[in-house]
Amino acid sequence: MSSERLVLSVDAMGGDHAPGSVLEGLQQIAKEKLPLHVLLHGDDAQLSGFLKAHPDVAEICEIRHTDLAVAMDAKPGQALKARKGTSMCNMLESVKSGEARVAVSAGNTGALMAMSTFVLKRMPGIHRPALTAIWPTAKGSSVVLDVGANIEADAEQLVEFAIMGSAYAKAVTGNNNPTIGLLNIGSEELKGVESVRQAADILKAGNIGLNYAGFVEGNDISMGTTDVVVTDGYTGNIALKTAEGTAKLVGGFIRESLTSSLLSKIGALLASGSLKQLKNRIDPNKANGGVLLGVNGIVLKSHGGANADGFATAMRIAFNVGKSQFIEDVEASLSKFHSEQPVIQETIS
Repeated sequence: MSSERLVLSVDAMGGDHAPGSVLEGLQQIAKEKLPLHVLLHGDDAQLSGFLKAHPDVAEICEIRHTDLAVAMDAKPGQALKARKGTSMCNMLESVKSGEARVAVSAGNTGALMAMSTFVLKRMPGIHRPALTAIWPTAKGSSVVLDVGANIEADAEQLVEFAIMGSAYAKAVTGNNNPTIGLLNIGSEELKGVESVRQAADILKAGNIGLNYAGFVEGNDISMGTTDVVVTDGYTGNIALKTAEGTAKLVGGFIRESLTSSLLSKIGALLASGSLKQLKNRIDPNKANGGVLLGVNGIVLKSHGGANADGFATAMRIAFNVGKSQFIEDVEASLSKFHSEQPVIQETIS
């Protein structure tokens, strides 16, 4: 695949600032000269002018016209019923047909998850898809899943999340043996709900080739204790929103402190280089983009409020995952996992 252009299918109309943020993000990507081709699904009247003004973007993009889009406030069921002909659905159909390798959208999250599952179907052996997040940590970044696709998950589903999370971490970080932790209220073996303890027993058995490191607590996520953190979507989404809110709060405190007096402003000017580095490390646009794992195809969800920098980040992740053997790794690990079902049932019984 390295000698060919990777085809990405993009929902140009999805997101709070679309299509502007999408087009400006693609402008950044065009400058990087990556070997890719973009199928740009959206309204030609809103897209063609930008491409004419930016030949470098036009060189990598092909507009697939539709004037139908999924509203950001549409309910998943409503969006699913009215899916045909929308930029989001057309984006997914391109992946389903094999024309594109990866779908990328900053659109309505619930609609994207429902439509992806309906159009692409679940992978064999997967009970429920899971949504990932790239989490900035003291050591770089970690993969956290599920962050919102499911309210709850049993032991077998948590193990499936671990399998998919491990393969995804390999694709986006290049780490061929990522460590995996199960999010829990403590590191002791007897702590936590039954489903988490049972999942730990399965992972500790070591029959599916994962590098399981044990239980991790909430503070371990940001410390980067493990490369992958596995939890149910209810817990994961609360953790994600809490972290985002904390980052905004700390950023506000820093801005307030650095502008509170003339002396503070002088200090901020002298430390501008370090402050810029700090801003980049906590900027959510630098870690934007989570893959919906468990469907027959690669679907990447950009944050709806992402700016051009954020959408460009999502496109880079899409490119790296698309040129990896991510799908093949998941399929191989799932096959091994489900071949061990008799052992698993004995483990959790």
